[in-house]
Amino acid sequence: MSVARLAIVPLLFLAACVEGVRHYPAHGIVRDVNRDYAQVLIEHDEIPGFMSAMTMSFDVPDAQVLAGLSRGQVIDFTLAFDGRSYRVVEARVVGDEAEQAVAEGGLDALAELRAPAPSYALVDQAGHPVSSAALRGSVLLVDFIFTRCSGPCPVLTSRHVRLQRELSPELRARTHFVSISLDPVRDTPEALRAYAEARGADLEDWSFLTGEPDAVAAVVQGFGVGSLRREDGTIDHLVATFVVDDGGRIAEHFLGLEHETADLRDALARVAGG
Repeated sequence: MSVARLAIVPLLFLAACVEGVRHYPAHGIVRDVNRDYAQVLIEHDEIPGFMSAMTMSFDVPDAQVLAGLSRGQVIDFTLAFDGRSYRVVEARVVGDEAEQAVAEGGLDALAELRAPAPSYALVDQAGHPVSSAALRGSVLLVDFIFTRCSGPCPVLTSRHVRLQRELSPELRARTHFVSISLDPVRDTPEALRAYAEARGADLEDWSFLTGEPDAVAAVVQGFGVGSLRREDGTIDHLVATFVVDDGGRIAEHFLGLEHETADLRDALARVAGG
């Protein structure tokens, strides 16, 4: 199939800033596409001055762009960042490569809704043991981050900090935030505490968890997020947030960064029953 026939839309080759949105030219391989959630997983080269080479899921708000993407495509694309989300806004197919998922993960590998959430016994930012069994009875908002992340992790955490502050006293009393490190080798409890405090997280009801690499890997793979360490320390992973009900089952999940704090708040309220 020719490149001309695969072309979706022209690529902006110069980074630009339009109404506070930065645009960056990028190149990579499409590893997965989820049209229901408007997500694409791309293994991309370094984006100079912006992001290290990694495999990451991005939002694709334009239905036409999304429709033209499929696994195995080599693409030039434009990444837009407005301070709150990363969006693929243009793409041009320049070749094909064999399909490949991210370390047993992928956009279709997420843990199923209503399935029991993976169990775990890890340690928090204070070095205290925290287990999924001990958190039973609370509605959980679970995400995955690593402290050296130069991409979506700080954005995701900052959004959840805003959410934490917006919750009503009644809903907050029933909710516990959980952030699981994708880099347990480097993310010691001390590193996680510094990361959390720098972003204003209230640690009274938020656990930043780490532990033995094998134990953490089992949890990450259990949620279907996928995690692969590169030689430079970058971690490939999906951007995903889960709501776990007070009985330990996955009630809802959110991919990418397009959702608002109000969407998360409403989901927590539904799962909490009020």
